[in-house]
Amino acid sequence: MAPSPKSGWRFGVPVVCLLAGLLLAATHHVSDGGEIRRSDAPRLVDLVREAQQSADRLTVERDSLVNSLDSHHGGSPGADAALAAITNKSARLAVDAGLEPMRGAGLVVTLNDAQRDAEGRFPRDASPDDLVVHQQDIDAVLNALWSSGAEGIQMQDQRIIGTSAPRCVGNTLLLNGRTYSPPYVITAVGNASAMQAALAAAPLVTLYRQYVVRFGLGYSEEPRAQVELAGYAGPVRMEFAKPAGPVGY
Repeated sequence: MAPSPKSGWRFGVPVVCLLAGLLLAATHHVSDGGEIRRSDAPRLVDLVREAQQSADRLTVERDSLVNSLDSHHGGSPGADAALAAITNKSARLAVDAGLEPMRGAGLVVTLNDAQRDAEGRFPRDASPDDLVVHQQDIDAVLNALWSSGAEGIQMQDQRIIGTSAPRCVGNTLLLNGRTYSPPYVITAVGNASAMQAALAAAPLVTLYRQYVVRFGLGYSEEPRAQVELAGYAGPVRMEFAKPAGPVGY
């Protein structure tokens, strides 16, 4: 006798119900007892919004630190005014210190070693030292020019400043690490007449002029309506000298 269709359904329905129950239990376990909703997943727009808020907060903090730094190291109105005053003072001192080019009326003095005569000979009674320009001769001219109120002096192509020290080595001149051969050209800006008067009154310059006549050394003075001096280009920071302190008695 064949089984009836009702008997198949009678056994199949409980099996389906059992499987459905197992599926619901597994779903409940995975969701940790709560409902699975699409809105619980992180949204990209929320992440972007949070990142933007964080960036804005850091920007405000950065601007605050920059303002604080400017207040301590320039940037405030008081600091800017102080810096401008220092810069202007430095520019004025640079002119007096010889760091800036200068132009004006002045005097050109040239000193040269003795030259041989037409027959190729020097004076018979001359020694080698009598025939060359010495450091004392250059110093005498420079000191006379400064004493007469020269505004600036240049020797050869270099500006003379407070730390310049021309040195004669043999028949060459050493100035700021560079060597020069005669003739030695000294250019000064200032009152030409006053400088010439100071040169005429300087004892060592007078002695040099006597050697010019006797041994044929070279010497000339040339007033000019316009001369140009270069600005000193070397370092000005002192490596060994220190400012002198107050002298106690």
